[in-house]
Amino acid sequence: MTRPRLRRTPGRLVLSGLAALGLGAVLSACGTSGTGLAQQACHHVNRSIALLSEAGRETDTSVAAQLRLKAYDQLRDALPIAAEAAYADGQYQALMTTVAESSRVSETTLVPALQAQCQSADSSPFGQAPPPSSIPPPAPVSSSP
Repeated sequence: MTRPRLRRTPGRLVLSGLAALGLGAVLSACGTSGTGLAQQACHHVNRSIALLSEAGRETDTSVAAQLRLKAYDQLRDALPIAAEAAYADGQYQALMTTVAESSRVSETTLVPALQAQCQSADSSPFGQAPPPSSIPPPAPVSSSP
């Protein structure tokens, strides 16, 4: 039995290496920032809060229980994303910690903190125009004889 012979020419290896490097550069340029990740986590958090609010208005207890379970699932979905956001940018540590506490503390207790943290992430200054400068213009030069 003969083995098929794999031909690996130096040109192919170089080309493969360059392709891998190029793909890596493209993917790293598309990497998500901590703010982007926090906003993704907050999408789940906001959905969870909406489901929890809907459960509070529901008169059928079994439907309300299902809505609360879906709300909890949304928070659990937010946790790994919030952890990545916190890893990428330390300012999102509080968001990650609050979402993680949902396994020990009732979500209704966490809602105010979650809303505040997500409002902060959603209104992040990144990607917005910078504020006007507070540096005064230079003083006019007077000409003296």
